[in-house]
Amino acid sequence: MVERLRKQGIRDERVLAAMQAVPRHAFVEEALAFSAYDDTPLPIGFQQTISQPYIVARMLEQLGAGRELGRTLEVGDGCGYQAAVLSQLATEEFAVERMRLLLERAKANLRPLRLPNVRLKLADGSLGLPEAAPFDSIIVAAAAAGLPAALKDRLAPGGRLIVPVGGGSEQRLLLIERQGNVFRESWHE
Repeated sequence: MVERLRKQGIRDERVLAAMQAVPRHAFVEEALAFSAYDDTPLPIGFQQTISQPYIVARMLEQLGAGRELGRTLEVGDGCGYQAAVLSQLATEEFAVERMRLLLERAKANLRPLRLPNVRLKLADGSLGLPEAAPFDSIIVAAAAAGLPAALKDRLAPGGRLIVPVGGGSEQRLLLIERQGNVFRESWHE
């Protein structure tokens, strides 16, 4: 999987090492384990998917370009895979999931990995977990029609936020960088 990610243009060795360190097959149903390292999203139940490895790597590469991730918020934890990858890169990670049963699955998936810098919480991620803000980095796992305004408010000065925006085949990655009270937006992919 990591060699394929390199061929697809992922250059950040920290991201590639993090992807290599996390066993993706441990986050999908046993019947789908044979496809765990394919570059495709896979169902995790509740009409949700584990993101395609390239998108996870690309978002993390954009989020961390030239800097450390620091204190990170992950919105939409799902099965816990991206949280496990993020744990390799962030100093402290808060992962929120709005679906209780998915959160319980993520906890079960992450428990054997014993990741001391990851905290999971049942919450509406569009609010940005105000009690733990500000964050140096925010990553939104699922595509949104637009960016919830509260997420920008949770960014620390110098922070970055990345979110897939759009629907179907028309999704693009929106990267927001905060400099003081100015928010610079750039589109990727």
